[in-house]
Amino acid sequence: QVQLVESGGGLVQAGGSLRLSCAASGRTFSGYTMGWFRQVPGKEREFVAAISRSGGNTYYANSVSGRFSISRDNAKNTVDLQMNSLKPEDTGVYYCAATTLQHGLDARSVYDYWGQGTQVTVSS
Repeated sequence: QVQLVESGGGLVQAGGSLRLSCAASGRTFSGYTMGWFRQVPGKEREFVAAISRSGGNTYYANSVSGRFSISRDNAKNTVDLQMNSLKPEDTGVYYCAATTLQHGLDARSVYDYWGQGTQVTVSS
C-alpha cells in the first residue's frame, strides 16, 4: 500500500504560480512512477504530468507543457508540481497518483494509488 497526500492548492489570479506537493508513505517510493491528474465537475479526470522512478524522464499534457514542471525527491518521498502562467482553465481538483508501470502514463487506469486531491482555482 502507498498513501498519498497532496497539499499546496489554493486561489490564484491568472498568470500566477502555485506549487503542489504530494507526500507518499508506505512502500518504497522510488519504486513508483508518479503522476498528476486534474478534474473539474462534469468532466473526466485528465492527465497533467508524470515522472519516472528516478526522475530522469518527465511527461506532460500538451495543455500544460512549457508552463508546468514535475519533480520528485526520493529521499523525502515527495513529488511536486510547479505550475506557472496559470490560466482559468487550469482550475480543478489536482490528484497525485502512483503506479508500478512505466508506460501508458497518461491513462488513469494504470495508476494503483491516488491521493484525496487538492483544489486549485485560477481567477480571471
